[in-house]
Amino acid sequence: MKAVKSIYLVIIMLFLYLPIVTLMVFSFNESKSMFKWAGFSLKWYKEMFRDEQMLSAIWNTFSIAIVSSIIATIIGTMACMGIIAMSRRSQTVIMGFNNIPLLNADIVTGISLMLSFIAFGFYLNWGTVLLAHITFSIPYVILSVMPKFKQLGMSTYEAALDLGASPGYAFRKVVLPDIRPGIVSGFLLAFTMSVDDFVVTHFTRGAGINTISTLIYSQVKVGIRPTLFALSTVIFIVVLVILSVVNFASDRKVEEEEFFYEVAQG
Repeated sequence: MKAVKSIYLVIIMLFLYLPIVTLMVFSFNESKSMFKWAGFSLKWYKEMFRDEQMLSAIWNTFSIAIVSSIIATIIGTMACMGIIAMSRRSQTVIMGFNNIPLLNADIVTGISLMLSFIAFGFYLNWGTVLLAHITFSIPYVILSVMPKFKQLGMSTYEAALDLGASPGYAFRKVVLPDIRPGIVSGFLLAFTMSVDDFVVTHFTRGAGINTISTLIYSQVKVGIRPTLFALSTVIFIVVLVILSVVNFASDRKVEEEEFFYEVAQG
């Protein structure tokens, strides 16, 4: 039984990561062809940093993701503050409306946003993509932050007010530390959804505006260049390093907490 579980785990890991490994290998291939190995080379990485269109797509992707995630996180957190002050029935209704965009098809969201921008006289450009990403990111932030508000409740905040704290001070010192994990999770989820998005971006971008996903789509018709393999490899390695650092920091924090707990217990 243990051998079967191990084989199953290996198959799943191969299914998930073998395509990524293949992509990484061909990013070092001298040839453009994916069907033959012409020797090890770094030329596609060098060409990637010389490709102005790709550099522009990278800038658009991450600038939109960072700005939209920050704004969506602020709006979503403020929305949770308002929702938690409502009655239970109102909370249920609002959260129901909040979940609709999560279940809605991306193509419906993309087309509706595009038509809205055109109807209000917006010129499709970097700004409309930013507004679109803020719009579809807010529900994810609310979904991440709201459980933390429900766990906290209002009693701790009200107790701080009764002890003489101002509303702002009570929020910063009492509420914010408890909801911070939800805020961070909401930001990271919004950032991931923004970087990963294609459909909404495709419908709300203007001429000459590309993100990584739309650039890949445009190159599929004429053949994907190996520079995209190099870019995908760089992104994968960066994400892997970030996750490793975060996990190491979390483990270190847990070990320190356990150490201080043992010291306190004597």
